[in-house]
Amino acid sequence: MPRLIYSTLFYLAIPLVWLRLLWRARRQPEYLQHLGERHGYYPPASPAPLLWVHAVSVGETRAAEPLIAALLEQYPEHGLLLTHMTPTGRATGGELLARYPGRVTQAYLPYDLPGACGRFLDHFKPRVGLLMETELWPNVIAAAARRRLPVALINARLSARSLRGYARLKSLIGPALASLSGVAAQTAADAERLRQLGAVDVSVCGNLKFDVAPAPEKLQQGALWRRALGARPVWLAASTREGEEALILDAFSGLDVPELLLLLVPRHPQRFAEVAALIDERRLPFCRRSDGTLPSSSTRVWLGDSMGEMAAYYALADLALVGGTLLPFGGQNLIEAAACGCPVVLGPHSFNFAQASEDAIACGAARRVSDAVAAAAATRDLLNDRQRLLGMRAAATTFSQAHRGATLRSMQLVQRLMALRKGR
Repeated sequence: MPRLIYSTLFYLAIPLVWLRLLWRARRQPEYLQHLGERHGYYPPASPAPLLWVHAVSVGETRAAEPLIAALLEQYPEHGLLLTHMTPTGRATGGELLARYPGRVTQAYLPYDLPGACGRFLDHFKPRVGLLMETELWPNVIAAAARRRLPVALINARLSARSLRGYARLKSLIGPALASLSGVAAQTAADAERLRQLGAVDVSVCGNLKFDVAPAPEKLQQGALWRRALGARPVWLAASTREGEEALILDAFSGLDVPELLLLLVPRHPQRFAEVAALIDERRLPFCRRSDGTLPSSSTRVWLGDSMGEMAAYYALADLALVGGTLLPFGGQNLIEAAACGCPVVLGPHSFNFAQASEDAIACGAARRVSDAVAAAAATRDLLNDRQRLLGMRAAATTFSQAHRGATLRSMQLVQRLMALRKGR
């Protein structure tokens, strides 16, 4: 009954969903592409048997990369179906199509409506389904169960805050979780919260993001920028969210650090122009990465308005402030920074990466601050204490290397699912 009510309300809300698509398309016209796929209508599929990985957006797609590589190596007779919900996720996944020509198919996962989910599964006929992180769509999971398709939640995480929200919908979410063939949780705390919500077969496999190796060409790009800028210190504000940029710019304006360059990289590309206007309002000399020119000696802010270059930005920076942590967004991925050997400063809100944040702080790879002003002060202090900063950089590298291995453990679950599929 709860799923029936949910489906009915979803059908009734479809006109509003389409209006939202149109609204988002004002900034990202890509939202109006592949519209049929959102209702379960697709071009002809690959004849090869498919392994299905769902990665909603950019972060999940990046996290899935080592798992996808392992799947394609382990199952050479299979292709891979990679689904998303956002255009930026699809664009990021497009890199995998180029990396594995002929082996990867991309599509949007349809809206979580019974008919659309059925059409999706009947069209592609995947052998197993792997949902990244917290993608709990009741009708998709129910449609898979009816078709005896093994589905697992991979790299699963559930914050205490999310648990409280999902608990209000436990009659809907609980059966979906219980019908999964397996759950690979990032941490023991994630595993316990997922069990409280209804998950049955839960194992702790670690965070796949630790297994994502920065692309060598991006690290090289960052090193080239570093040489071009010389000894000039660089403070990176990485993957910032709405409302944070103004706080960071104001704190930066009050910093007394000679020649300090602020490299400001908003999380969402549709906000690049908005952030450029914020910089301009403060009369801070700035340039944009999209212009193709490097900062001059008079440039105070470099706006990182590009996609897919975060590893290069981390390789360049002396220190990074992780976006999404100053305001209650839950924080963005600090693991990528550690993989590039870049120490980080975290605001008070890092619940999306709670365990990783605490572990990074404990080993000296990260520092917690209360707000943007404190982040700027910490940056000033660390830039004036090069020995301590170098120690944090070494700790970041050690932290990254010590937490690898989630791909191997997750693949053990996949192998079990494949065996389960053969037995049906």
